[in-house]
Amino acid sequence: MEQFWDNEYILTAANYSVVILCMVVFMAVFELVTKYKNWEEIQKGNLSVAMATGGKLFGIANIFRFSIQNHDSLLVMIGWGVFGFILLLIGYFIFEFLTPKFNIDVEIENDNRAVGLISLIISVGLSYVIGAGIK
Repeated sequence: MEQFWDNEYILTAANYSVVILCMVVFMAVFELVTKYKNWEEIQKGNLSVAMATGGKLFGIANIFRFSIQNHDSLLVMIGWGVFGFILLLIGYFIFEFLTPKFNIDVEIENDNRAVGLISLIISVGLSYVIGAGIK
């Protein structure tokens, strides 16, 4: 069995499959914590939601990139990816908390593109900070 996991193709396929599954689960979590329905708003052409959602997707993928680079074990990689996602989710709540004059979710749902862009940049930026801490 050890030789099976030493095969780079098998390991790459395993990492890919696990990350796709985690992204689906994590996006479902983001769907639960936002006041709008991501995919319905994107279907309507809401660019702000698309930017914010794209930033979250990129952020999750980037965190897993760092986790894959720094860990050989699939389970350890998943653990660090989940931990990174939790930190990214906390960052989302901090962003909401630090803007008391308006509601981030309402502004994004109303297609405020400035807020959508800042949301994208915060998700991407935090993913690099989180990823740098993954050892």
